[in-house]
Parts: sequence; C-alpha cells; structure tokens
Amino acid sequence: MRRLLGALTVRGRSFVAAGFAAAACGLFIPEVDLLRIGCLLMALPLLSAAGAGRARYRLSCERRLVPPRLPAGQSSEQTIRLVNVSRLRTGLLLCEDTVPYALGSRPRFVIQGIGGGGRREFRYQLGSDTRGKYTIGPLQVRVADSFGLVSIMRAFSSTSTLTVTPRIIPLAQPPLAGNWLGDSEHGRRSIAASGEDDVAPRAYRTGDGLHRVHWRSTARHGELMVRREEQYWRNTASLFLDTRRSAYTDQLFELAVTATASIGVHLAGEGFDARFVTDAGEVPRQGAFRDTLLDTLAVIRQSRASSVGLGIEALSGASGQIVAVLGLMTDAEARELAAARRGTAPGLALLLLPTDRSWAARGAACAQIMTGAGWRVATVPDGARLPAAWRELNQAGAAMAFAGGATGAGGATGAGEATGAGEATGAGEATGAGGMTEAGEVSNA
Repeated sequence: MRRLLGALTVRGRSFVAAGFAAAACGLFIPEVDLLRIGCLLMALPLLSAAGAGRARYRLSCERRLVPPRLPAGQSSEQTIRLVNVSRLRTGLLLCEDTVPYALGSRPRFVIQGIGGGGRREFRYQLGSDTRGKYTIGPLQVRVADSFGLVSIMRAFSSTSTLTVTPRIIPLAQPPLAGNWLGDSEHGRRSIAASGEDDVAPRAYRTGDGLHRVHWRSTARHGELMVRREEQYWRNTASLFLDTRRSAYTDQLFELAVTATASIGVHLAGEGFDARFVTDAGEVPRQGAFRDTLLDTLAVIRQSRASSVGLGIEALSGASGQIVAVLGLMTDAEARELAAARRGTAPGLALLLLPTDRSWAARGAACAQIMTGAGWRVATVPDGARLPAAWRELNQAGAAMAFAGGATGAGGATGAGEATGAGEATGAGEATGAGGMTEAGEVSNA
C-alpha cells in the first residue's frame, strides 16, 4: 500500500485528500451521496496505481555517444533509442536521463506511447569545460496513467562514459630533433640522427632497381652498391609532467595539463614513438600513445609527492629526446632532471611559473642550471604564451644544430651536409652524414 501511495502524483494525492474530506463530511452531516463521491475520489487514484503497477511493459534501451572522447569546451551527441519488444502499446512515458551536474541539466522527453514492436529515438547535446571522466545514465522512465494520477519510475542499467580531455592548443608543425628508430633490412635498431655505418650503401641484391645504384660507391668498391632509401624512420620522445602539488598553483596546474596534452598530440601527429612519464613513474600504455595520454590527463590530479625521483629514474632508462612540463623546482631537482638527458638527444623544458618575484627568481635559477646542462628552456606564465614558447624552443634547436653542424629537426639536409663535410671529406661521400643518401650526393656534387 505504501508503494502505491508513493507512486501517486500531486494530482493523485489531491484526489485522495479531497475524497477523504468528502467522505468524512458525508459521515458527519450525514449525506450518503457525498460519502459516495468521497469514496470514488479515493478509489480512482488507487485503482490507477494498481493498474499501472501491474502493467508489464518490455522496453529495451540502446545508447550511442559520439564522440566518446572530446576536448573541454566541445560537445558530444548522446542518442537513446527505446524499443518496445512486447505486443502491447505503452502508455505515456516520461523519460529522464541521468547526467552529472558538470555536464548540464538532465534532459527530459515525453513519449505519447510506443506500439508493439515500435521504437522511439531522441538525441541531446552535452559537454563540459571541466576535464574528467563522466558516467551518463541510466535512463529513467516514468510510466503514467491517462489521468495523470500515477507515475511509476523504472530505470535501465545501461550507461555511457564521456571522457572530457584538456583543451588542445595547436602548436608549430616542424618536428623536433631527436633519436631515430629505423626499421631496416637488418632489423629494428637505434640510429643517431648524425648517422652510423648502417646507413651506408649496401651491396646490390637481385631485384633491386637500377635507379638505386650509388655509382660513386660502386666505383670505389668495385661492385654494385645501392642506396638504403627505403629505410623507415621514427622519432622517439619521452613526455614528462611534474604533478606535485608544491610545484604549481591550481590555475597553473591546469595550464600544465593543457600544455602536456597539446605537446603530446603534436608529437603523435608528427609520428613520434613517445611515452608519458609523471613524477610517479612511466604511465603504462593502453593502446595508442595519444589515447593513453588523453585518458590519463582527463582524470589526473595533483600529487602529494615530495620529489620527482621516480619520474627521473624512468627518464634515465630511455633513449630519445625529453620534453618536460615543469613547475617550481629546487636546484637539486633541476640538476637531477638535467642529468637524465642522454647523449646528444635534445632536452626541452617548459617552466610554468606565475609572475610573482619569488617564484620567478627560483625559476630563473632552475632554468640557468638546465640550460647549462644543454637543455632548451622557456618560461610560460599563461596559456596565451604556450605557442610562442614552443616556437622559441624549435627555433633555438634549429640554431644550435646549424651552429654545431649537427642534424636538426628530423635530419634536415643542410645539417647532414655539414656533418658529412667534417666526417667524410677524404671519401668524397656523405652518405652516412644523416641517413639521407641523396642529400649527401648533392653536397658532394
């Protein structure tokens, strides 16, 4: 009985109250007709509640969310399809989907009825300016009677998951210098951008095209030699984010997450074989690097760690360039991180610091330590500064490569010629200069 009374709407409860009052007056006056009216008013909602409760509608719910992952500030479309799998026509259906507060208000839809085997579909837009992973659903359906006296709630079990990632800021397109991974005929191995013996011309094999014959090497070795122009290259990089609570203000931490997401998407778009590392260590990859990065950054929070030792340990064991997004660090931590860079692989650091003088002074000291260790460092006080700081790091790398005669971003031709000039002058051949045979030939010509 309590369950039936709980299913009554405001109108149904008003009917019950009015019927009770009429029946009471009919007893005290006494008036038989008034008593009969009171009993009828009380019985009608109760009979409607019993009938609605006995109705066994068989409905199925199908959900589709497109896209399931999107940057903050954009919107996704949720599609819900209700199918009546029974032969009976449903009554009035009041549908309400469960949506987290951060995604907006709960959408409501009214369906007049679904015939046997019929279906109804409705859509709505949702989105958030706050990153996170949100569960949408389940769908709640209220079954109402024709008089609006009873409303019985039923809920489905299916839900949808929306991942709101940090906002992506477009960055400069030229790739950065780094270590290459080659998939050659001799298997996969690390090759420095400045070149190794493995990139020299190899002996001719049956089936090789004559257009690949390297005539200068052929004349020197006395047998046909061909270029390795089919070798495929992939850049490697480690993306590091310091998440310690002591390193940022709340606003700057969100900027650090945005910067990390933007850099990671840029590296993935340039074909880098990258990995994501935080102060707690390397984040295990679940599928593609881009998906793993964005899913992790969508829910990442500031940590209470006191040092970045685990993250630096993970960086020290990897090859390739390092791109670090940092907050405030001590001099000892800056030296430890600077030492994680191996060989000639570049190290790039974005220091996110407020304009406060005390923070700026400590940040300048850290930048000086890392710059002295061969890193390129740029300070970012706000999101508008991020694209310009990224361009400065690229330009600084290109200038250093040109001045030092090293291969620049992605093994540029001019850098390879400079290297060849210093390493293979007597040979008259710069094939090994940067892994680009044709560039070496033009230089020697």
